[in-house]
Amino acid sequence: MTSPISSVCAIDFGTSNSAICLPQASGVRLVELEPGYRTMPTAAFYSIEGLAGHEDPHVYYGRAAVGAYVTGQEGRLMRSMKSILGSTLANQATDVGGGRAVPYLDVVSGYLRHLKATAEREAGHVVSKVVLGRPVFFVDDDPKRDAAAQAALTKAARSVGFTDISFQFEPIAAALDYESSIADEQVVMVADIGGGTSDFSLVRVSPKRRLGVDRKDDILANHGVHIAGTDFDRQIELKQILPTCGLGALGPTGREVPSKIYFDLATWHLINTTYGPARLLELVQMKTFYADPAHHRRLLTVIKERLGHALIGMAEAAKIETANLATDPTQSTVQHAADSAMAKPARAHLGVGRTIAIDLGLVESGLAVSMAEQDVVSALDADLDRIALAADETLKQSGLSRDKVSALYFTGGSTGLVPLAQRIAAGFPAAKIVRGDRFASVATGLGLHAQRVFG
Repeated sequence: MTSPISSVCAIDFGTSNSAICLPQASGVRLVELEPGYRTMPTAAFYSIEGLAGHEDPHVYYGRAAVGAYVTGQEGRLMRSMKSILGSTLANQATDVGGGRAVPYLDVVSGYLRHLKATAEREAGHVVSKVVLGRPVFFVDDDPKRDAAAQAALTKAARSVGFTDISFQFEPIAAALDYESSIADEQVVMVADIGGGTSDFSLVRVSPKRRLGVDRKDDILANHGVHIAGTDFDRQIELKQILPTCGLGALGPTGREVPSKIYFDLATWHLINTTYGPARLLELVQMKTFYADPAHHRRLLTVIKERLGHALIGMAEAAKIETANLATDPTQSTVQHAADSAMAKPARAHLGVGRTIAIDLGLVESGLAVSMAEQDVVSALDADLDRIALAADETLKQSGLSRDKVSALYFTGGSTGLVPLAQRIAAGFPAAKIVRGDRFASVATGLGLHAQRVFG
């Protein structure tokens, strides 16, 4: 006999990454979206390379989409597509190249269709019911646009074959993961820090409350800033890597060399704009601006060899090298059976003063930079402070005192960065520190909620 929840899935449709969970009678299971990964970038690439005039673009999703863009295929990369919901763009179309236009909402629908098909392949049957995660506010301080955003996401989900659609707030979903482990009523600060945003929510949880379906009133405050993982990568590249190519250097007259090219190289969605013939010619003609010919030579190599994405990848690797993936015995880690299938092994916290080396041999043979972990932290200092202040603002909006916060629950890929977690935790000295699955705790919580809604 088929289980009543066999036709159900839960989707964490994230700004940077997405995940799917299949609720089951005995628990929840995260879907492998790409080989070895339970999450994938929320990205679609419409490729028109090699197509005849009458053909539709070929669409890549996830890491394949990012890869097609990075390798320079002709077409259009769409990221952060969740941000169009609630905006006027949801009713407009976008040019994907070759004179073709695709409605923005069709981009969202196409991505959801890909997720649904992946879930159905793993489940072995059609999935027609879904719990979708949603932020507390798609659009701040505008209830009408916020409602329009949920309606647009509902329309997209219906268009790909979901017939029964339910929503749950993302911080509630993350809190459900923690709530399953407690025996009394508590207030938990959910810190969800990913690639593009850092979001904080104060949530009331308890064994009794976990039985409820409508949990909106349990969200006591919500606040966030548009600073997160990709901003960290950018700062590390600007302050530790690009100076080897002349950023901040002085020219023969004592004036600093023009910096725009460097900031474009460190901004993910602008990197490809630096490779055009006109931009290259402009840089060639700027040779006399540089007192050190090596700086100019290396910069030209980066542009000619299209190494921009490789450099920002090196910055990201340095950030990850600074991260601690929950080995501190004083910290609690919430895990479920669904986490174990493809969980990455935890790493020990790097020793104080350890040097991180970045090999820049792609740019010039033998070129490398070395930095202490503290150098990485210094590069991120202002961003980390702004994120910690957002946590304080969330508490202020709730009207609660600090000692009322029982736990800090960390989720999102960027919470693996120890200095960030420590800076947030310093503002809540009485709170227990809990780490969920950094990449899939929201999807897991949505799966738990789906069990209650459809089980």
